Amino acid sequence: MSVPVADEERVLILSPRGRDAQVVGQVLDRAGTRAEACPDMVGWLACLQAGAGAALVTEEALADGRPDDLFAWLDAQPPWSDFPFIVLATRQVGRRPERAANLLGRLGNVILLERPVNAETLASAAASALRARRRQYQAREHLLERERAQEQLRDANEDLERRVVERTQEVETARETLAFALDAAGMASWDVDYVTGTSRRSPRFDAIFGYEAGAPGWDRDSFLAHVVDEDRDAVEAAFAAVAETGRLDLECRVRRADGTVRWVAMRGQVKRDEAGAALRIAGILMDRTDQRITEEALRQAQKMEAIGQLTGGVAHDFNNLLTVIVGGLDMILRRPEQLDRVKRLAEAAMGAARRGEQLTQQLLAFSRRQMLRPQTLNPNRLLLDFRPLAERAATGTVELTFDLDPALDPIRIDPAQFEAAVLNLVVNARDAMEGQDRHARIAVTSRNVHLGTAAVADRGVAPGAYVVISVSDTGTGIPPDKLQRVFEPFFTTKEVGRGTGLGLSQVYGFTRSAGGFAQIESEVGQGTTVSLYFPRSTDPADEEAAVGAASSIPLRRAGEGETVLLVEDDEQVLGMAVESLEELRYRVIVARNAAEALEHLRGVERIDILFSDVVMPGGMNGSQLAVEAQSLRPGIKVLLTSGYVANLDEGQVIGRGVLPVLNKPYRRDELARSLRLVLGGESA
Repeated sequence: MSVPVADEERVLILSPRGRDAQVVGQVLDRAGTRAEACPDMVGWLACLQAGAGAALVTEEALADGRPDDLFAWLDAQPPWSDFPFIVLATRQVGRRPERAANLLGRLGNVILLERPVNAETLASAAASALRARRRQYQAREHLLERERAQEQLRDANEDLERRVVERTQEVETARETLAFALDAAGMASWDVDYVTGTSRRSPRFDAIFGYEAGAPGWDRDSFLAHVVDEDRDAVEAAFAAVAETGRLDLECRVRRADGTVRWVAMRGQVKRDEAGAALRIAGILMDRTDQRITEEALRQAQKMEAIGQLTGGVAHDFNNLLTVIVGGLDMILRRPEQLDRVKRLAEAAMGAARRGEQLTQQLLAFSRRQMLRPQTLNPNRLLLDFRPLAERAATGTVELTFDLDPALDPIRIDPAQFEAAVLNLVVNARDAMEGQDRHARIAVTSRNVHLGTAAVADRGVAPGAYVVISVSDTGTGIPPDKLQRVFEPFFTTKEVGRGTGLGLSQVYGFTRSAGGFAQIESEVGQGTTVSLYFPRSTDPADEEAAVGAASSIPLRRAGEGETVLLVEDDEQVLGMAVESLEELRYRVIVARNAAEALEHLRGVERIDILFSDVVMPGGMNGSQLAVEAQSLRPGIKVLLTSGYVANLDEGQVIGRGVLPVLNKPYRRDELARSLRLVLGGESA
């Protein structure tokens, strides 16, 4: 039987003595609360059973009556009910009598108000009790709704069981289809349950490793046992990254049960619960051996084509230079007495040799084997200092503008290489606009950028903060079929005799050596933009770039008895170096490898400076020898020389200024200047 809503909102009053019932009723009526007074305990209990929102009772009414029926009614309340009582109590001096305290305790949900009570407090207590009762009604409705839902759920479960049978058959059919498709694609599926520790794999998984179907269980350790030693570290790193990324992505070589080595690729993804805990990981395994063989054959073909192009370009340029050098030396030897002619021919041969040096440096830059002297600096300062040279290179017919971000971050670069790269881009831009009718303009810009993972996905660099230097022109642009090849050595879009095709290759190699990359964008008829991206440096910028500082230092000859330990494995270079050093009045001790040099260093003879080639046979290079020398003779000066760095990391360490380096080829004056710097305690 349902209770009328009006009854559930009323407050039942039990106060048989005096005028309390009448006064309380008036107060509640004025507050908008429906109140109903009951004459005695029996009538009050009957009204409670009929329905009420709260009850107000005086403490003496509870004490005078027999509340057993009331307590029985309270004990029989449904689970959602905790009926609220407002008890008007007489002010007590000291503790309340035990019987009175027990009565209040048995009521349970009690608001106790000591008389006299003002009207506002009474109305507020009644409103609070009714609000609490309404929340109980809401709980009752939720319970009823849940019961209805459970009934509906039972009906739904019966329907679901029927549908599950149907769906199970459909899933089995789909699984068979998927397994067939994966097998047709040469893929094996696998699945590992993190909760139970069980695993599952398709028969092809075992077949890829050369086992019969039903081989012993697979796990991470059993997979690693098949990985070849050279690939194991990378595979372990891929497994370790799964906890963070939720994905497995690896490609490695494995040794099959029969001993043969195959390339496999494994992909997987983790499934997590709502709290983020890993539940399982599943994925596929593929045999990529045939694809790898095909890719390697293609790379080899491309490599041979590039080597052929590179060899032809180098041979052409060096043969031209050697023609000048060999021809000039031949004519000098034929008529050495004609001093003017000898000087002219020698100067021509020296010019050709210098051009050969420049060509070699360009090749080393492309291969990232050039000797670098990086500094942390603001590229804006280099660009502003370099601006007059760029304006002369651009010529007066071309408008050259600089738009530089004043808040540009510092970068770590070799300033000389940086200026050479930008100058090369300016000259290329100028040539691209030669002879055009419209206004020719070159813009050099700098700005800070942040590159995300997607932006550097195919660049071989890490995402993060970068500084980009761009050179844009309004020239003819580059066709798409040629745009892909512009960074190749000896590839040029210029006419014969107008360029070697090494300029952009040098720019490419320089940016890669600096930890960045180069990017080119072009549209035929609109122009071209070449952008150089360098990672932002966290080190403070150097005050001076020191480009060309050595050129102002005067020639220095040796002091009294100053001795150089010369280490060089090439006999002709050794002879030239000995002659240059002796002409500078140094005493020279010769060693042809690191072992001979260490014998001299362990001796007692005077050695002021170690002058050593970097790349040497015998298992110890120049930089390693320098460390040993400084250990044997603390304070010994060291000057290294090299025209090629066999190990890229070694070249970068040398170039950071830890050890001074003199680039090959060098002249006597350059050798003298470097020796002065090192022996004087300055950095070369």
